[in-house]
Amino acid sequence: MLRQFFLYLSRSKRAQRLLLSLPGAQRAARQFVAGETLAQGVEAVRALQAKGMLATLDHLGENVSTLDQARAARDEYLEVLNEIVRQKLPATISVKLTQLGMDFSPDTSEDISQATSDDDCRENLRALVECAQQIGDFVEVDMEGSVYTDRTLQIITDLHQSFSAVGAVIQAYLYRSENDVKELIRHGVSVRLCKGAYNEPSTRAFPNKADVDASYLRLMRMLLESKLYHRIATHDPAMIEATQRAAAELGLMKNQFEFQMLYGVNRKLQEQLVKDGYRLRIYVPFGRAWFPYFMRRLAERPANVWFALRGLRPAFALRSR
Repeated sequence: MLRQFFLYLSRSKRAQRLLLSLPGAQRAARQFVAGETLAQGVEAVRALQAKGMLATLDHLGENVSTLDQARAARDEYLEVLNEIVRQKLPATISVKLTQLGMDFSPDTSEDISQATSDDDCRENLRALVECAQQIGDFVEVDMEGSVYTDRTLQIITDLHQSFSAVGAVIQAYLYRSENDVKELIRHGVSVRLCKGAYNEPSTRAFPNKADVDASYLRLMRMLLESKLYHRIATHDPAMIEATQRAAAELGLMKNQFEFQMLYGVNRKLQEQLVKDGYRLRIYVPFGRAWFPYFMRRLAERPANVWFALRGLRPAFALRSR
């Protein structure tokens, strides 16, 4: 129930206005979001670099409503890539396709077809991938709700025929993911494997955690067996240990894959993985549109809620006076 509640809040404009009015809201979010500006994102990457960690920068935003907004998001990401190469940062970028024009809100005044929307999205992503390939960087395309999965994977596999600097995200809780992983491996596409953070019906996703975990383990094994470079994204110690065992059984070196974790989550485990010699990349989100992301992080793990409440506590204290 708690998970459903926070996922509802992530989509509610009214809840966003209410919660953003709390003085401590931004402070609470800073536990999981690097800040609102690129400079703050870069500062977070530098701090991670000092600990031997890699990063992927995510300029927060999704479901833009106009082509101009999509092109503006593309240009902002080009700025991120330019800053990565200028400052020699150990970072890639992560981007959502609804931020680049894949979909438009129902209240948009633009009369635009899905095909036209996808064409513009494809060109915006192409600009980022082409830039990343030129500078020796990489674009990780985040996966959103399952209504976008087919279109997202199609755009990625199409672009991958011309550019190797683009990868996909697979969500283990979807029934379809095993077939998707097989296809991506066949195309030679690098994958970030995660469990999934969206509210999906039981007709599309495993409703029980045990089934999601079992799916994650199957997909992880498939990815490692492919011997392509993949990204195993999890904070679950059991999943991490299983990945380490599978990699050792398959004879993989520790630099032939990487773990990924979220900014601000389970920092002790992050430091231990680096100490043990594994490659670790931290997902570093920044930007003004942080509210939906923040709510999804609270939905994922009950422990995150208590971290957030500690950030809000000073605000409630002020209001009670």
